[in-house]
Amino acid sequence: MAEISISLKKLKHNYNFLDNLFKRHNIQWGIVTKLLCGNHLYIKEVIALGAKELMDSRISNLRTIKRIDPEVKTIYIKPPPRRSIRSLVRYADVSLNTDLETMKLISMEAQRQDKIHEVIIMVEMGELREGVMGEKLVDFYAKVFELPNISILGFGTNLNCLYGVMPSRDKLIQLSLYKQIVEVKFNRKLNLLSGGTSVTIPMLSKKQVPPGVNHFRVGETLYFGANLWTGKTIKGMKDDVITFKAEIIELIEKPVVPEGTLQENPSGESYEIDASDYGKTSWRALLDVGLLDISPDFLIPIDKNMEMAGASSDILVLDLGKNPRKYKVGDFIKFKLKYMGALRLFNSDYIIKRLED
Repeated sequence: MAEISISLKKLKHNYNFLDNLFKRHNIQWGIVTKLLCGNHLYIKEVIALGAKELMDSRISNLRTIKRIDPEVKTIYIKPPPRRSIRSLVRYADVSLNTDLETMKLISMEAQRQDKIHEVIIMVEMGELREGVMGEKLVDFYAKVFELPNISILGFGTNLNCLYGVMPSRDKLIQLSLYKQIVEVKFNRKLNLLSGGTSVTIPMLSKKQVPPGVNHFRVGETLYFGANLWTGKTIKGMKDDVITFKAEIIELIEKPVVPEGTLQENPSGESYEIDASDYGKTSWRALLDVGLLDISPDFLIPIDKNMEMAGASSDILVLDLGKNPRKYKVGDFIKFKLKYMGALRLFNSDYIIKRLED
């Protein structure tokens, strides 16, 4: 039996830390909930934190949010598919957009639903994911700012999600300049410059975020306390809001070196034998979880006396060495998680989801 859990006490601690940080810098922020995969129990607790904006990349998850609390502002955080426009306008108060024809469809649907749909236009700043090219931004804005039932809140950008391009003061100043140029040319005030995500947070303490950037979209740092520049935990935050545990289903002392002719395993991996391991043995623990649910690369054992030995579709194998803690079958092994590991576990129907505290 494998379980993933969220500590409400630690989640609240991290939320308060970030909320106070952003208030000191006069920054509006919202919580990215896509990690939680629309889990009703978790979404309800995130809303209870006091968040005014919840953001997701799945419209079905925004529907869950609206059913729990219709007053929470919902933001769809990727360019929307055209075949989902009706649901988008119904469940998302705001969407991030980069395509003119899509925005025209949103405008028509918003008129049918008698709603004003708010939009953040995303600008390409080097990451080569979503974003209008900077030199075309003025012309793009000229075509969309008068669309009926559409309200342009401002501009945004996304970094560090595809190629790992890091934010910089220069990039954020450039984004701010785009906003100023459009405001002057069209004699309109844009209220939002959504230039911040988890990776941008460490720049605040170094005073590297220009004043024009007034909106952050935060997920990973809330759940993991992560400084995405250093790979460490931000001082004052908790790195174990989310933990995972899996049950030992076999524990036997076995040779370290496999016996027989080696070929690629079903995952396409090939193993090389270290000759110095011949004759050695170790205690090998089989856990009730596998590649179907998570890659071992995303698991961080809390007990430092063990190492990952490998995984198959439904079994994870740990090398416990001499088993100094005397684990036995039926015991649980506990892990911290990396973001992508937690995402896969939350999305797995085979993993029990729990709340602590």
